[in-house]
Amino acid sequence: MAEIINLRTARKAREKADAKVKADASAAMHGRTKALKALEKARADQDRAKLDGHQRDGQD
Repeated sequence: MAEIINLRTARKAREKADAKVKADASAAMHGRTKALKALEKARADQDRAKLDGHQRDGQD
């Protein structure tokens, strides 16, 4: 006897898998993830603050 499947569920699963493939390709094409961008920005801000902290006052 054949297994009964819900066509609506199968269609949604197929569409979700297709969207994931498209999203992965787009992410690879456009570079870094949001987390990596945030990490890089945080490190740059930290470095800038550290450099500004070492600046001497009164020199122009």
